[in-house]
Amino acid sequence: MKKNRFSIIEIKQFLKKKKTFSITEIKQFLKKKNFIVSKQKKNNSNDIQLATLSRTFLSSLIIISLFFTLPILVNFKNERTLFSRDFENNSKSSFKKKLDNQYSELDNELDKQYLFDDILNFEDLPNDTIRLSAKTIEQLFKDTNYDLKDVRENKLVKPVSLSLLPEEISKIENIKKRKDLFIKIILPLVIKENNNIRLDRKKLFSVLNKSKNTKAEKKWLAIKFKQYGIINRDLSTLKIRMDEVPTSMAIAQAAKETGWGTSRFAQEGNALFGQWTWSGDGIKPKGADNSSTHKVMKFKVLQASVKAYHRNLNTHSSYKEFRSARADFRDKKKKLDSLILSEYLDKYAETGKEYVKILQQIIRQNQLTDFDDVKLLPSSIELESLI
Repeated sequence: MKKNRFSIIEIKQFLKKKKTFSITEIKQFLKKKNFIVSKQKKNNSNDIQLATLSRTFLSSLIIISLFFTLPILVNFKNERTLFSRDFENNSKSSFKKKLDNQYSELDNELDKQYLFDDILNFEDLPNDTIRLSAKTIEQLFKDTNYDLKDVRENKLVKPVSLSLLPEEISKIENIKKRKDLFIKIILPLVIKENNNIRLDRKKLFSVLNKSKNTKAEKKWLAIKFKQYGIINRDLSTLKIRMDEVPTSMAIAQAAKETGWGTSRFAQEGNALFGQWTWSGDGIKPKGADNSSTHKVMKFKVLQASVKAYHRNLNTHSSYKEFRSARADFRDKKKKLDSLILSEYLDKYAETGKEYVKILQQIIRQNQLTDFDDVKLLPSSIELESLI
């Protein structure tokens, strides 16, 4: 007995004609395909046969319809996911890997700039950066009258920008002396990055207050949307993300993550905040599981590590509550409080709330909040000649 088959083309053509079908129309279609359709109402077996064939036909239509509509539904779901999720970038994810994976989903504007170009560009710096000894750095600070006691009182800091930590910092036996040296090195770097963000924030409010923006302003906004991982270009989200990190909190985290500048990651890779990567250059942790593929990100200069840290807290979904609490301070026109905001960093490390307690202890014991309102002095020719 010859078996009758439907082709996909025939079913698609039939589907295009109408969206609903009567029993008569189904019978006519089946007859054209040489199926025997009984007209006797009393023959239950024939009725069952017709019903079976009808169900088979309708099932085929449903399967074919799903075959053509499922890819559309999947694509729609993917697009909704892309525009609803936060761009991940924290101490347990790779900047470059995420950029490469999501770049195709961004527009081609601005010569295909990467989201973290401003950080990655630090990698283009020359390799002949000189690592000064601890003794030389201490003498430099002495020659420029850079003293933490004076900074605490006058709220001004010298714009000394060092690229590398001294190797001998771990050999400084006096704990207070070692801590002071570390703070002196990190403080100007943190304030400099906060200043950059403050300038951007000021420009953002200027742009928002205009009824019509220039082409240059629109281009600037496009860059900032990418830098802060805002794919849907929501201005309210940019306003919340583009903000400073309390200086005392940044110093405390750098101290905790590097053991006050003595860790291998800090010495070999200028990694001040222990951020992880799964691709590109990095430093493999000693004693890590063989199956583990993560590394600690490394940078050519300390400033790049500071910038990456700020961008991390300002973009990753794990720190939404931190950003929300910070925005609340802004709305109430209050000064940012590192002891309160640090409460929202429990996801920064696996130890969770214990990590937060340690940060708060470092802030209190070393009176780091004294540096939260410190300003960076402008650079001078005399200072640059000393560096």
